[in-house]
Order: sequence, then structure tokens, then C-alpha cells
Amino acid sequence: MTTPLRPAVRAFLLVNEGLAFLLELLALGLLAWWGYTRDIGTAGSLVLAVTAPLGAAVLWGMFAAPKARFTIPYAAQLAVKTVVFGGAALALLVLGGRLPFVWFAVTVVLNTALASYYRTRS
Repeated sequence: MTTPLRPAVRAFLLVNEGLAFLLELLALGLLAWWGYTRDIGTAGSLVLAVTAPLGAAVLWGMFAAPKARFTIPYAAQLAVKTVVFGGAALALLVLGGRLPFVWFAVTVVLNTALASYYRTRS
């Protein structure tokens, strides 16, 4: 039997889930930006700008989303999140340097750790 969460904890979890959604959108945007800036010709850049975030979104929706198409073990979900967020973090490193990369990566790790901690406790 689980104990009900205090209102402050519920509010914190709601904010953390909102941040997770914003980080997911940012990851897709970073992948699109990275694809667009590749010097492979205009058509190639546009294709990569569409396919990189689309591939990440499909992977996320199939395996890592709260209502994912396929149910996989939690460790595998974390692996999918690592691939998507790791790709976005590397894209940011290429695009913006070390400091934005570090901020994004640390925020993703803390957000995911907090969500995982409370998800496994309830």
C-alpha cells in the first residue's frame, strides 16, 4: 500500500514532469538544428533536419513515452532515453560548445533521476 504524497511533493513532481516534457521538445529541436547545420548540401541538410528528430520521436514514442506502444523493462526505457538525450546533448556540444552541453546534460540527468526515484517509490 502506498502512502499519499503531500501536496508540496505532488506539486514538485508535476513541475518535474513539465520540465521533462520541455527537455524532450528541446532534444527534438536540437536534433533538427544539428541536422540543418550539417554542410551536406541544402537538400541533404533539410532531410537530416527532418529525419533526425523524427527518428528520435518514433523511438521515444515506441519505447520511452508514458503511453509507449511497446512495454519494455525500465532499464531498456532508460537506455532509449540515453540514446535520444545523449544524441541531443552531443548535437548541442557541436552547435554551442561545452557550457550549454553541460547545462543540458546535467539538467536531463537530474530530471530523470528525480522522476525515476519517485516512480519506483510509488
